[in-house]
Amino acid sequence: MINRRLIRIKVFKLLFSRIHADERTLTGAGEELLRSFDKTMELYYLLLALPVSLKKYGIAKMEAGLKKFHPTPQEAHPNRRFVENKVVDILEADKAVWKPERKKSLPWSDHSTFLRKLYDDLNTRPWFIAYMELEQPLFKDDLALIHAFYQNELEDNEALNELLEDQNLYWADELAYLLGVILKTLGTIRAEEPWPHPQMFKQEEDKNYALRLLELSLLHYDEYVELLNRFALHWDLERMATTDVCLIVLGIAEVLHFPSIPVKVTINEVVEVAKYYSTPNSKIFVNGVLDKIVQHLKEEGRIVKEGRGLVDS
Repeated sequence: MINRRLIRIKVFKLLFSRIHADERTLTGAGEELLRSFDKTMELYYLLLALPVSLKKYGIAKMEAGLKKFHPTPQEAHPNRRFVENKVVDILEADKAVWKPERKKSLPWSDHSTFLRKLYDDLNTRPWFIAYMELEQPLFKDDLALIHAFYQNELEDNEALNELLEDQNLYWADELAYLLGVILKTLGTIRAEEPWPHPQMFKQEEDKNYALRLLELSLLHYDEYVELLNRFALHWDLERMATTDVCLIVLGIAEVLHFPSIPVKVTINEVVEVAKYYSTPNSKIFVNGVLDKIVQHLKEEGRIVKEGRGLVDS
């Protein structure tokens, strides 16, 4: 589930945090990085729990309406299509979603105002209204509704983003990524089958790659900064954004120590991260300086790539 780009982002953030705090040792760095991966998985399951919490809120609202002395026609005969959604039932029965340790992370039931607003908003959406008007929804209809929910309701939801940021700093930038993972997984859901949760890492070697990239970036930080200074013409280190310096250091570490990763991939990925986490001009600066450094390292014979198609890349 956690791809190489997200790994690079997490390593970059932790490297930046350590440099900013003038803490360049490896003590606790690997453990902190692994905790950030655990938090990503925690948020993934938390998002999966949200439709179930909305279902429970909807049932409670229906029961309250039925208890009224003079219920409205809608309250006397509530529409139960959403609370009987088969995909939500799959999530409700999923033990992985409801592990006891996850209940402490961000229990949706503690945020009734957020749930009420989200539930009320859903009832105004054309796609939700159309679903609720179906005589007898099929499983594909249930699936389409949950797909629309994750696609349309959460990424730009300010209240949700505030909740997540208040709960954990690791979650600040991962909502959109995890929504993408969930939407992709929804395409594989089958009736009466368990939810096919992805593994934390797509490949076991990705975990080792993450830890080693962080370790090398910290260990060789001063050395790579000196190299950066040689090729950042007309730039004083103190005038450079620390984010740019950390990204270039990370790029140098990956180019030199990961022979199976093409140089172009490393540069492109570092530049992509710069677009989102540094200044408007950073992508040009990072790309230009890193390209010069790579050419210099090639001339010195320090860049060695292995594998088909990588030797001359």
